[in-house]
Amino acid sequence: MSGTGKSTALAELRKRGFEVVDTDEAGWTEWSDDEGGYVWREDRIAELLARTRERTLYVSGTVSNQVRFYPQFDAIVLLSAPAEVLLDRIEHRSTNDYGKSAEERRSILAHLGEVEPLLRRSCTHEVDASRPLDDVVAELIAIGR
Repeated sequence: MSGTGKSTALAELRKRGFEVVDTDEAGWTEWSDDEGGYVWREDRIAELLARTRERTLYVSGTVSNQVRFYPQFDAIVLLSAPAEVLLDRIEHRSTNDYGKSAEERRSILAHLGEVEPLLRRSCTHEVDASRPLDDVVAELIAIGR
């Protein structure tokens, strides 16, 4: 969900030596008319997940076809926070313009009501992302073990 701190948590995990992929970055998704939105490029995700690695990989993103890859993940984590926390973070962030307009904020709240419950049902762990970053990252590291 927008504003939960996914990018911030990934940056901290990267600083601590973990492998991270933010699929919101260019090259990981493509538009799908069939899905009515962006989806993971399945070839790239499959290749990423097939690699042998010595350290934990953290992958972030929310797209309709991610469920196809769930069997290949050791954990599916939902970062969640109350709407007021999300909207405040989005209002004050400078790294991403998404959520600044009234229409985008309405969309974020709609996703919170419609998409987050679906993600909650399919996740293996839920992390309260309204807590301090160090606490969130420590929990993600523990889950990754």
